Amino acid sequence: MKTTLRNRVRTLTVVRSVRVRVLASILLLTALGMTLTGVAIYVVQKTRIDHRVRLHVNREATEFERFHATAVDPETGKPFASLERLLLTATRRNVPDEHEALLSLIDGAVRYSTPESEAGLLSADRAFLRTVHTVIDGERPALRVVDTTAGRVQLAVRPVTHQGRTGAWVIAHWTEREAAEFADVMRAYIVTALGVLLLAALAGWFVTGRLLAPITVMRRTALRITDTDLTQRIRVSGNDDLAELGRTFNVMLGRLEKAFTDQRHFLDDVGHELRTPITVVRGHLELVDSREPAEVDEVRTLVIDELNRMARMVDDLLLLARAEQPDFLRLTTVDVGSLIDEVCDKARALGDRRWRVDARAETELCGDHQRLTQALLELAHNAVTLTGENDTVALGSAVDEADGSVRLWVRDTGPGVTPDDAACIFGRHQRGATCRRGGSGLGLSIVRAITEAHGGRVVLDSHPWRGATFTLVVPRDLAARHSGLPTRAPVR
Repeated sequence: MKTTLRNRVRTLTVVRSVRVRVLASILLLTALGMTLTGVAIYVVQKTRIDHRVRLHVNREATEFERFHATAVDPETGKPFASLERLLLTATRRNVPDEHEALLSLIDGAVRYSTPESEAGLLSADRAFLRTVHTVIDGERPALRVVDTTAGRVQLAVRPVTHQGRTGAWVIAHWTEREAAEFADVMRAYIVTALGVLLLAALAGWFVTGRLLAPITVMRRTALRITDTDLTQRIRVSGNDDLAELGRTFNVMLGRLEKAFTDQRHFLDDVGHELRTPITVVRGHLELVDSREPAEVDEVRTLVIDELNRMARMVDDLLLLARAEQPDFLRLTTVDVGSLIDEVCDKARALGDRRWRVDARAETELCGDHQRLTQALLELAHNAVTLTGENDTVALGSAVDEADGSVRLWVRDTGPGVTPDDAACIFGRHQRGATCRRGGSGLGLSIVRAITEAHGGRVVLDSHPWRGATFTLVVPRDLAARHSGLPTRAPVR
């Protein structure tokens, strides 16, 4: 039962598939076109046959009339002596065409005829004789179509009166025989048309399969996609509409993969970062002795501090989550020199260090003043964390004449970054081994996100125990932003 049901479902799926419907439509239109063509050919050819037969029998009748009016008996050289002699001579001297017979009637009966079996059948056919008698009684030549026992016949009847006696000269042409020859042609056409339809079905099945292959692959790819595996892509070749559909589908999959990845990262970040302060707060609240005012004040201070840290973490996580959104940046014209001065003034409040400006580039760039300030302050905060009071923290800016980009840097004279740390500190939740204070581990991730949103990159130049320099390489305008600058942050 299950196998039968499965086969029925499979059959229904095939019947309802686009491939079958397209092929059925093509074959239906082709068959309709061939049928209309065959009908048109048949009607036109049948009309031509009937017209040709009428012209032929009419011409034969006209020739007889000329003979009757001018001929003499070839044996005597004189006019015909009798009606029998006239009609016999006319019958013998004319050679009938194919599918044709000549008959002479005297006194209402067939007296002479060409040696054709059908002519003999006509001699006793009532419909034939009745038609001929009707024409003779009217004494006017006529064309008639008669259905006889020998088949449908086109008749040309010419009444003849000679020496007071009445007869008739009759040309009989079997139209069905003409049509039968054409019927053979039509049968050959039908067989050929069926063969063409079969070939069209085979070729159409193959061609539509090739054309619709991207849709089949797309369906199978969509079935393989899960919330944990969005890496499936369609292999696309060609430049037709279906190839463009495949490319669009791949772009959509890329966006979905990125959206799911960002969501997963955000959830991981929330779980990773907020678990510790929540645990700390819960542990202290569970152990606090409410009867000890001093202990209550101490726990209160700790809880407020942890909640403030959680708030900062949430702000950082939301910033990273929004970093890929179109409205993440509010672009304006940024004066690079003024930016460095402002950041240096603000950074002095972060700690007692030897603050300095290395260089000021008198130029402008298209960017988000607030986000660039945030990134540089994050680097300055990172430098303060890793240095002591006698160390130098310097900021600077310059224009790279090679590619026209702007370089914004923060350097310090602290312990530097080891090669092992340099390879991972730009990742989330990563802290260098030399870090002496706690943190969320999101600072350098935020710096990279802001820089990449500007179409730039972060470059680290560090030597252990000789300080580190973090440089933001940012294009000056929107056109350069899409000119091929790497979006990943190379570290050296």
